[in-house]
Amino acid sequence: MELKFQIQTRIQKPIAEVFDAVYNPTKITQYFATESASAPLVEGTKVIWRFADYPGDVPLSVTKVVPNDLIAFEWETMERGYNTQVEIRFEPLGPEETLVSISEGNWKENQKGLDSSYGNCYGWMQMSCCLKGYLEYGINLRKDFFHNPQAVQK
Repeated sequence: MELKFQIQTRIQKPIAEVFDAVYNPTKITQYFATESASAPLVEGTKVIWRFADYPGDVPLSVTKVVPNDLIAFEWETMERGYNTQVEIRFEPLGPEETLVSISEGNWKENQKGLDSSYGNCYGWMQMSCCLKGYLEYGINLRKDFFHNPQAVQK
């Protein structure tokens, strides 16, 4: 059995605008990687995402980019020792509507792999909802979404 999942979200914006909101580090920090994104998601590059509510760097290696169609990368799992592959696909449903599909696979077929895949599935669904909120309504749904005691100012 291959451990892989896919989520989908319809976004009421043109495909070029939706693609850019994922590709562009200035935009992705407005709703997802809320602390920083080191660079745009250019094929063949390594990018570091940082989250205000998650400790440490999240490095990813961009493996393929097709403008307005696909962003693919791999990153190390939480349990360390192997990478999973992420594909973010963009499909126009009309001039002002885009379907975003995110899949992640290559999980180890054990309980830790299954648990990690569920966690990441949850995370990608949350990311796609935040992307929708940012593009359609100009809001950051991720802000203060998660409780992080280390981020609390004293």
